[in-house]
Amino acid sequence: MGARHFLDLGDAGGDAIAAMIGDAIDRKEARAGWPRGRVDSDAPLDGHVLAMVFEKNSTRTRVSFDIGMRQLGGSAFVLDSASSQLGRGESIADTARVLSRMADAIMLRTDDHAKVEEMARFASVPVINGLTDRSHPCQIVADLLTLVEHGKQLPGLEVAWFGDGNNVLNSIIEAAGLMKLNLRIATPEGYEADEGFVAAAREKGVTITLTGDAGAAADGADVLVTDTWVSMGQEHAEAKLAAMEPYRVDAALMARANDNAVFLHCLPAHVGDEVSEEVFEGPQSIVFDEAENRIHAQKSILRWCFGQL
Repeated sequence: MGARHFLDLGDAGGDAIAAMIGDAIDRKEARAGWPRGRVDSDAPLDGHVLAMVFEKNSTRTRVSFDIGMRQLGGSAFVLDSASSQLGRGESIADTARVLSRMADAIMLRTDDHAKVEEMARFASVPVINGLTDRSHPCQIVADLLTLVEHGKQLPGLEVAWFGDGNNVLNSIIEAAGLMKLNLRIATPEGYEADEGFVAAAREKGVTITLTGDAGAAADGADVLVTDTWVSMGQEHAEAKLAAMEPYRVDAALMARANDNAVFLHCLPAHVGDEVSEEVFEGPQSIVFDEAENRIHAQKSILRWCFGQL
């Protein structure tokens, strides 16, 4: 059996994601009040090393994988294109084979999803997608963990997305199919959700509603989610920003959701663009719980990759 890669949520499947969430909750509770760098009592990845390869900037992904590995008893190191041979044209395939001899797992954060697929094809150790233009599965495990922590039952949960049909949305759509969430997607014309992800989720029997009406998507929703309107590296954003204006998550939109609805955002946020300050800083916002949970989700993803879950 080859290495267990985590390139998209479907690589693990619904049962494994549920196991990750349960493991993350247990491990988080077990270390409540501890210093962040103290190793978990069982040190399940003692001696293991994670290679973190960054071709895109990062705060939460970098810190959460680093701290997560420390808490599991292992360690991590960073490669970026500016300071490694990757930036001078060494192939992904060769990098994968070299790192497989020097580390126990590889996390890649990059642009083209084909790069993480190539890394996985040539690596003999687990490869984890830390973000690509196609998807962001690690973020969504943290999101699901946060929702469960806040008392939400995942099957049948009404989740509403506002804004751009981007990589984060793709992973939310995949999660909807795997965890039986119902999803309302409000996007402007020209920025719709990926048809392939939508079709695959619908085949699993969940309701995916596509609309241009933000208010209709918010009506009765349990969770409201958005992301930055202009992703890293995108140019000429004026037309896109104009198209996104009606999809800002503000107090009026939140008022149309259920009374106990929560707001998620993977960060970094442009407060005043995709979300109003009133919502972002308000009592329904759980974005900083969500950010912290990147550590706990990452740990359980790593344990799954090593066959411990």
